[in-house]
Amino acid sequence: MARHLKSASVPSDAGSAAPDVRAIVEGVIADIRTRGDAAVRDYSEKFDKWGPESFRLSAEQIEQAISRVPRQTLDDIREVQENVRRFAVLQRESLNDFEAEVQPGVILGQKNVPIEAVGAYVPGGRYPLLASAHMTIVTAKVAGVERVVACTPPSQGRIPDATVAAMHMAGADEIYLLGGVQAIAAMAVGTETIQRVDMLAGPGNAYVAEAKRQLFGAVGIDLFAGPTEVLIVADESADPFLVAVDLLSQAEHGPDSPAILVTTSAEVGEQTIRHVDELLTNLPTSAIAEPAWRNHGQVILADSLSEAFAIADEFASEHVQILTSAPREALGAMRNYGALFLGENTCVSYGDKVIGTNHVLPTLGAARYTGGLWVGKYLKTLTYQEVTTLEASARLGELCGRAARAENFEGHARSGDLRAARLANSTPAWA
Repeated sequence: MARHLKSASVPSDAGSAAPDVRAIVEGVIADIRTRGDAAVRDYSEKFDKWGPESFRLSAEQIEQAISRVPRQTLDDIREVQENVRRFAVLQRESLNDFEAEVQPGVILGQKNVPIEAVGAYVPGGRYPLLASAHMTIVTAKVAGVERVVACTPPSQGRIPDATVAAMHMAGADEIYLLGGVQAIAAMAVGTETIQRVDMLAGPGNAYVAEAKRQLFGAVGIDLFAGPTEVLIVADESADPFLVAVDLLSQAEHGPDSPAILVTTSAEVGEQTIRHVDELLTNLPTSAIAEPAWRNHGQVILADSLSEAFAIADEFASEHVQILTSAPREALGAMRNYGALFLGENTCVSYGDKVIGTNHVLPTLGAARYTGGLWVGKYLKTLTYQEVTTLEASARLGELCGRAARAENFEGHARSGDLRAARLANSTPAWA
């Protein structure tokens, strides 16, 4: 039976926003619905101290921002975006339209149609997440989305040049220097100057996440997002120092980010705990990572690798890293994870920043029922049907009449009756 070498001291977030967050977000959305641009400007000035004549960046402003970004950074953005684009193209190619005559005279088909307009939110603040521009915008464009609106907050009253460069290079059609709930609400409900979108994508803080939750239904969303999560499955072959480094790489996302190790080796578990404590003494982001580890970190000792995989599946973590002697075993043994990282040569940070798979992933146990953001999220899978002969329509009409009357749907039944009668050039009794 598994036991804890380190337990979390604070219960994990159940996924519901605090009452004050819910109330604030609800008020902001309602105000923007009513007052439009004026409300957006008021909240931007209140929360971000930002109130330019136009929140939308002009082509000239974008080019000026790009010109201020170091050449190496621009080259790196291009390379990473090409990695994301390459994987997104493979995903798109795996989705096929089809049409088939499933029985004589009955044709059924499926089309994958891009969503028309998407709003991509790229967070700023503590961490300007350039990578979120790649993940949300590049993927949408590969899917064929015609209009991508991108929003990011100002950085201490200035244009965040590298973020703007990443959004532009990813293919954003409109870029707004606008953050928080006011950005999410403006994109979702529309204002005098921001045309509404059909779907929202991208991570953000608790207020952004709650805004997406409240607006879901009026628009689509990619995922309900919670704190970043990492879970490592390790056996006796794992390097405890590497395990510790990788746990802290994700703990620095936020003070509420769970970092969990499930291991079959007590020695690996105990040494990992010691290494984490030592590494925190000189980690520049320890003010964030330390409380995350202290309050939400866990080290669980499992009796076997199969038990470790089962424990990991129970957590259904956003990121699951496999540091075992045969890491690919996890592909067959596990089913609940946002993304899987196999072997010591692979780390979650690659997925976050550079490797090409999408980093917008399910949290708070949502990996039990969904995967992360991908090309398919930006597509509507639509069906169509055509019956080309009277004979086929008559067969279906007779079946429809019986099936509908079994459910007491007389109107439905009569639609079927009428088509069945047309074959014999007759009239249904009810007519």
